[in-house]
Amino acid sequence: MQIFAHRGASAYFPENTLVAFEKAKEMGATGIETDVQVTKDGVLVLIHDEKVDRTTDGVGYVKDLTFAEIQKLNAGYYMKYSSCKIPTVEEALELAKNQNLVINFELKESCLAFLNTEEKLINTIHKYDVKENVIISSFHLSSLIRCRSIDPQIKLAYLTTKVLKLGSLKSLGIEIVHPNYFITTRKFVSHLKQQNFRINVFTVNKKKYVERLLKLGVDGLITDVPDIVIETIKNFKGYT
Repeated sequence: MQIFAHRGASAYFPENTLVAFEKAKEMGATGIETDVQVTKDGVLVLIHDEKVDRTTDGVGYVKDLTFAEIQKLNAGYYMKYSSCKIPTVEEALELAKNQNLVINFELKESCLAFLNTEEKLINTIHKYDVKENVIISSFHLSSLIRCRSIDPQIKLAYLTTKVLKLGSLKSLGIEIVHPNYFITTRKFVSHLKQQNFRINVFTVNKKKYVERLLKLGVDGLITDVPDIVIETIKNFKGYT
């Protein structure tokens, strides 16, 4: 069972920061789920929103700020941390390499407005030689298709909040599905497993949902609270 910390251990530490990633690893998470945005000067950075307002002491769209301007912001401001920066894709890959973590990069719609975002991300992954430890996910099938055309082997995951017939994804080389927990029923899991998809479910924070998904036999859970999920798994009868 893979446990992905959603934006790091984001229930306890500033989301999408190195401290949140490192603390998630300490809690026992095997992977990190994080979000890619692109700065005005083309640097790939890790922040969920299109704007920096919610999670930093700055204002404005990421796409309108240079990397130098982004680096001046405190990404721990909203949780009263004084020295957190918005990290880069490269910093996450360094962490993956050193800590043996799987990194799931979600490509956000706003970052796809930039030309060659997928190519830039994949080239950076190749630079760090950690392709086996990386998943690229998106709600946008066109982006995943571009990723597949760039790299025939890199792991790709389709995000969905709807129950769909997803057999056509296989022909596109997509072998992982990330459904929201509330659509992940026994029937949907059976449909996906019949087609040999791996299933990582988001965003699972409550014990009752963890237990239900364990019974369904999903492959991974994406959570804000990796410590609680791991403890629930350890205590769940019949799960090994």
